[in-house]
Amino acid sequence: MGALVTLDLPSDSPLLDLPWIITFGPLGDADEWEPVVCGPYERPHALALAEAVVAEEQLMAVVEPLVPAVNVAQIRGEIAAAQLAATDETVRVDEADLYGDYEDLVDEEEMAAAEREDASGPLPVPDEAELRAGFARIATRLPGG
Repeated sequence: MGALVTLDLPSDSPLLDLPWIITFGPLGDADEWEPVVCGPYERPHALALAEAVVAEEQLMAVVEPLVPAVNVAQIRGEIAAAQLAATDETVRVDEADLYGDYEDLVDEEEMAAAEREDASGPLPVPDEAELRAGFARIATRLPGG
C-alpha cells in the first residue's frame, strides 16, 4: 500500500472548484524515476483515482489543485506563498520539543480528517465517461473556456 497526500480543506474553500492534478512518484528513496503527472480532474475524481492506484502499489500520490495563473506576477506570488508556508512549517517543527507532547507535531484537524477518511472507505473509481464529463466541466470554468 502506498501513500496519498492532499490538502485538508474546509467545505467552502474556493480551491475545491479548481482543476486538480495527481503526481505519482516513488514512495522511498530506493526507487528513482521521474514522477508522472496526470490531470486535470475534478477533486473527487483525482482522489478516487489516486486512492485506487496507491491501494495496490508502493507509490506516493500527491493530489493538489492546479492554480490557473495568467501572468508571471501570479506565479511568483504562488511560489512565494509556498516558500513562506514551508519556512513556517520548518520553524514550527524545529521549535517543537523533541521529547515534548506528540500534539506539538500532529494537528488535531489532521487526526480528525484521517478518522473521517478511514470511516468513509475508498471512493469509487470514476469510469472514462465520468472523467470526460469532468474534463468538460473543468474546461468551462477556465478563463476563455
